[in-house]
Amino acid sequence: MEKQQRWQIKVQKNGERRAFTSATPGRTGQREANRKADAWLDDGIANTRVLVENVYVQWIGELKLTTSRSNWEPVESRWKVWVKPVIGRRRVEDLTEAQMQTAVNRGYAGGLSRKYLRSMCADLRAFCKWMRLGKMSTLYPESLHVPKGARSREKTILQPEDLRILFAIDTTLWRGMTVPDPYINAYRFSAVTGMRPGEMIGLRWRDVKGSVIQIHRAINSRGEVTRGKNDNALRAVQLTPTAEEILAAQRLLTGGSDSVFGINSENTFRHRWKRYCEVNGLSYVPPYNLRHTFVSMAKTLPEGAVKPLVGHSRQMDTYGIYAHLIEGEEKETTAALESVLQKILR
Repeated sequence: MEKQQRWQIKVQKNGERRAFTSATPGRTGQREANRKADAWLDDGIANTRVLVENVYVQWIGELKLTTSRSNWEPVESRWKVWVKPVIGRRRVEDLTEAQMQTAVNRGYAGGLSRKYLRSMCADLRAFCKWMRLGKMSTLYPESLHVPKGARSREKTILQPEDLRILFAIDTTLWRGMTVPDPYINAYRFSAVTGMRPGEMIGLRWRDVKGSVIQIHRAINSRGEVTRGKNDNALRAVQLTPTAEEILAAQRLLTGGSDSVFGINSENTFRHRWKRYCEVNGLSYVPPYNLRHTFVSMAKTLPEGAVKPLVGHSRQMDTYGIYAHLIEGEEKETTAALESVLQKILR
């Protein structure tokens, strides 16, 4: 551009046209203008015509490399069943938040729980973030949401009479004979501490420090040792007198071994617990719901005191879903829990 004494180059990207200039004389100015244009093009979106399902394969592949199977497998399952049929065959450049919301809405219409739908939304946000970092998309689904009508599924828990039976009877049937249930202390301990089944299986005697247990690990349904469900799962728990008595009884059985309860797997734990309920007339609830039973018993306590006991984050609605302590409050909390439990067991 001789009149303006400058170089100019015009380029277009995704329908947007921009001009880059340089007032430096000679071919140096031309190269400078070209570099500006190249920088803008390189900083833009790439591979926008690729199918979403093909990009997703790359994303889930990275999840598999950086997270545990218990984390990525549910993500992959939600994608295959609910998300892929809606957006899988669309191009990345054509993907919209409305289309992703359609996938969530179909899940809602299919009767999925609020928790499941929240996880779907979290998956889609994480996927979009990954695409933005890879400069494949600029989509930011800030309005993606769970429909207001979605309901949390009711959690069944042990009722007071069931708890009284649990603490009064320690036998089950094995091959037609009445025998002591080898996991009786595990059932009781889960109900009075709120520990997850995987945490119970992963508990070791070296984790017991007097009246405190330190939860360092969990063992998932595949037998894999993990750090637990989330960062808050790693915690120290002050035991109530009842919980201490249960551990003392268990120490007589397995004190010479590494594992506290000697449970082989979640599957074994579930089948033994179900048989115990059938034999002794308890209303069966899944083993994980013994944890819900604990939270329900503790609902009279401040929510902030219960969160660290069960390994919930500050943001989680502990009582809404199921029903760091300041130094010195642990004993006060455990005393209150013990009082609640004794009222039920009387």
